Amino acid sequence: MYLCRISSVTKLSRNPHFLPVLTYRNTLRLMSSSSESRTMSIAREEARWNRMADHMTGFHDHFKWEFNFIYQVSDGSFSKRGMSLSVFLRRVQQLIRSLTVHHTIEEQYIFPVLAKRMPAFGQNEAHLKSHEGIHHGLDDLTKLVQKWLAEPSAYSPQEMRECLDSWREVLFKHLDEEVEDLSGENMKKYWKLEEVDKIPI
Repeated sequence: MYLCRISSVTKLSRNPHFLPVLTYRNTLRLMSSSSESRTMSIAREEARWNRMADHMTGFHDHFKWEFNFIYQVSDGSFSKRGMSLSVFLRRVQQLIRSLTVHHTIEEQYIFPVLAKRMPAFGQNEAHLKSHEGIHHGLDDLTKLVQKWLAEPSAYSPQEMRECLDSWREVLFKHLDEEVEDLSGENMKKYWKLEEVDKIPI
């Protein structure tokens, strides 16, 4: 019985009317497999192009969240979250340190490489000018924090928020523009994919 079935299929496969059916099904399988493979290949390539932007997004989203949190609780409501003034101020110092280290690494190791082909990362251009504006704000904030750590009774929520407001716009705009400039779509204008893979970050 089993041999009869094999024989029947063999005879059918030799039938010229049956052959197109087999070919069509195999072609569909091959097309489906090939399409999935191409889709995966394109996705992997786009991930490589967007590697720097995705990496920066993680840092930048954290900075935005921390800035907004500090601003929100600077009215004194940090105490409702179990923080004393000194603990709150040390959290502010941590944001200052994190932004300073982040920008120092960019300026020393990343921007010089990008600036070879991307004008926005050059000396006296958009991103470095933004860094300068941000660090003026960080310097002012540092002075306030040091004053309040030495004299807690002098803490002023209004003064804290005025300081943060003075550089919020330049910070948030810079964080968004940097990610946009590092997006795969923009990087393709200046680099080959293999070159992007080698940029340190």
